[in-house]
Amino acid sequence: MRRTLLPYLWPVLIGVLGAIVLLNAFPQLIGRHGSSPAPTATAPYDAAPDPGAEPAEPRDAPEVRQAEPLTRQQGPVSYAEAVSRAAPAVVNVYSSRVVEREEHPLMSDPFFRQFFGDETPRRQRMLSSLGSGVIVSEDGYVLTNHHVIRGADQIQVALRDGRETLAKVIGTDPESDLAVLRIELDALPVIELTDTTQIAIGDVSLAIGNPFGVGQTVTMGIISATGRSHLGLNAYEDFIQTDAAINPGNSGGALVNAEGALIGINTAIFSRSGGSQGIGFAIPANLARSILEELVVKGRVVRGWMGIEAQELNRELAASFGLDTPIGVVIAGVVPNGPGDRAGLQPGDVLLEVDGEPVLDPRQTMSDIAAVAPGTRLPLTVVRGGERREMSIELGERPTPSVGRPDPR
Repeated sequence: MRRTLLPYLWPVLIGVLGAIVLLNAFPQLIGRHGSSPAPTATAPYDAAPDPGAEPAEPRDAPEVRQAEPLTRQQGPVSYAEAVSRAAPAVVNVYSSRVVEREEHPLMSDPFFRQFFGDETPRRQRMLSSLGSGVIVSEDGYVLTNHHVIRGADQIQVALRDGRETLAKVIGTDPESDLAVLRIELDALPVIELTDTTQIAIGDVSLAIGNPFGVGQTVTMGIISATGRSHLGLNAYEDFIQTDAAINPGNSGGALVNAEGALIGINTAIFSRSGGSQGIGFAIPANLARSILEELVVKGRVVRGWMGIEAQELNRELAASFGLDTPIGVVIAGVVPNGPGDRAGLQPGDVLLEVDGEPVLDPRQTMSDIAAVAPGTRLPLTVVRGGERREMSIELGERPTPSVGRPDPR
């Protein structure tokens, strides 16, 4: 019987092996689109520095141009002058990274893998994303969003005048979704920054960016709200809300006032469809400026840190802790060996006051603490076991969150 089947087995086996080779070489035969191999990637700009490398030279804070206060008089019939001032400083940002393409499903089968071993050819593909940025200094510093350049192996910046160049990442701050790039070009157009404490709801706002990659586009609206938070977008939120149309590709672009001065960096939209629905958010220019200076000078953003996890206090929780009103926050967790742990804070404590100020909201308290320099000692008022206690804490420096590469899918 074996001798009878043997002549038929060999053609079947050869046919199966041939099919595997064809599917691996031409994945489009089963509806999967292949791509040509991408060039070998270089190390990402935001990779950890080599411990043995020489320390970088210290940088001075970039000089930015401060805009004059906005004159709120009769509105113009055209905003062409404001656009001509601001638009040249708004750039297109193209980031790309190389990822390994998923191997063919048959290659995971031990039966087929035995014919190829572990030397199955691996393919690569290039993923690209687009966004916008704003030149804020004659030294070539560009503000954009962290999510625009996250995980990029190469970043290219295109100016409105047609010039293009590669950009270097100076620093990123994932918790505010800001990043600072630097380009080496002469005679750069620079935007002026306004004092965002002076903006008012109802002011005209213009959003400038590269939506959907169609090219530089300007849309108009008004300032709908200021100080927006609790959106779940970033760890630190103090957004300007606008109804100027912001779409994918506008991220990192400029939100400017009627005189062409920078109000904020466009960063997010609220949308059920993926397109603009009149609710867009921008990071205020004052916050962007402070983060710009810290990333350039220090290479990171230094924030105060208590080392605790806080939970909002509702009426039911307040009653369980013997409090008449839901004032304060519950300490849900304490980081071992962190500032709160060293100060003697415990899970279950109710934090009522920090530095004499009542605590009403965990996010706002975290933002207020972040603005205090590490090493500062602050008095605390807590409730433990129904008893009011006075304590003090020496703030530490908030650790930089580890941000991995995004899922290539």
